[in-house]
Amino acid sequence: MDEFVEDGLPLSRTKKKQQAKQIEEIAGQLVDLTDNQFSQIDLPVAIAREAETARLTKGRSSQRRQLKHLAGMLRKSEDAFESLLNQLANLDQVSRGEKKQFNQLEKLRDRLCEAASFTAAFDEMLELTPNIDRKTISRLARSVHQHGDRRAFREIFRRLRDDLEGAQ
Repeated sequence: MDEFVEDGLPLSRTKKKQQAKQIEEIAGQLVDLTDNQFSQIDLPVAIAREAETARLTKGRSSQRRQLKHLAGMLRKSEDAFESLLNQLANLDQVSRGEKKQFNQLEKLRDRLCEAASFTAAFDEMLELTPNIDRKTISRLARSVHQHGDRRAFREIFRRLRDDLEGAQ
């Protein structure tokens, strides 16, 4: 991080420790990413190797030590740290978007499975996913309406999600 503040005075020890703690937290976020998310992060080779080592370390103390080492490497490479911050922010936005879409699909499925709101939800579904198999969804929804079929309930969601992912 910066060794001097705007007014030219050196940073206090407290401020340096706070910055080091923040970098260590970011390193912890990097280590805690899922395998899929971690593979999307673009890092310099040495830092990527160190992050992978920290991810694979099993013991609590050993992992903490590896995390501190990774944070030290990130402190030395400001460009890599800034790049990592941007990439983590982008991953967080994508994750939020996926959660929002998931919740929308759940609500649509719930409305499809209620007899009173089925027709409006069915029309909305056709706008959202025009290529979905209408007969199958209608049959599954009818099964839920008449028998409370939990398997059909889950199958409707699965088909909605798969069709929406296929369209994108």
